[in-house]
Amino acid sequence: MTTTIALTLDAKGAQTPLNITLTQGVIAGWTGRDPVARDHHIKELQELGIAPPATTPIYYRCSARRFTTDGMIECTDVNSSGEVEFCLIASGGKTYVGVGSDHTDRQVETYNITVSKQMCDKPIAPVVWALDELLPHWDEIILRSWATIKGEKVLYQEGKLSGMLPVAELIKKGFDASTLPDGTAMFGGTFAAKGGIRPADRFDFEIEDPVLKRKISHGYDIKTLPVVG
Repeated sequence: MTTTIALTLDAKGAQTPLNITLTQGVIAGWTGRDPVARDHHIKELQELGIAPPATTPIYYRCSARRFTTDGMIECTDVNSSGEVEFCLIASGGKTYVGVGSDHTDRQVETYNITVSKQMCDKPIAPVVWALDELLPHWDEIILRSWATIKGEKVLYQEGKLSGMLPVAELIKKGFDASTLPDGTAMFGGTFAAKGGIRPADRFDFEIEDPVLKRKISHGYDIKTLPVVG
C-alpha cells in the first residue's frame, strides 16, 4: 500500500515543498559500527525478553502508511516507546535525510520483532535535507531524543552518526544496490537509551548538523488506548 506524505526540503536556506509517495517502509536494526555499543543495545533489549537478531544489520519491513508527520499517535496499552533515528527517503532519483522515531510495541517485540514494527505509527519530522549536502561531514551529524514522563522531560538518547554504518554500506547491505529504491523510507538505527528503554507520555527528537549549523526537530504525544476483553 502506498501513501503520500507532504514534506519540506531545506536546502541552502531555501524551502521547497515535496509531496513524496512512499511504497515501502524499512527499519534497519543493529546498525552500529562499534560492536561493543551494538552488543550493548542487544543486551538492553534482551533484558526486556527480546531475542537477539539473526544478522547485524537486519532490515525489517513495515507499511509505508505507518510513516506520519502528525504530532500525536495512538498505541495500545503502555508497553510502547520511541527511539530517535535518521530517516532516508528516496524519491525522483534523489535521497533525502530526515529524522523520526521508530515507535515500537515492546510487549509484541518480545515474541515477534517484525510484527512489533507494524503495531505503531512512525513519526517523522516534516522537514528534510538533501543527502548530498551531508555526506562530506556525515559522521559529525548528531541525533538526540527526550522523553517526557509524568511531566518531567529528560534526555533519552544522544549520539553522532559516526557510531552508525555509513549510508552507502547500509544501502548496499539492505538492497544490494548503490542507491535507495525510489518510494522507500528507511530508518537507519538508533542509540542505547539513557536509563533504559521505558514508555513516555511524549517523545521529542532532533537531528543536528553542526557543520552547516542547522537542526530539524519534531515531537509527538502518545495516546494510550485501553485494553479490554
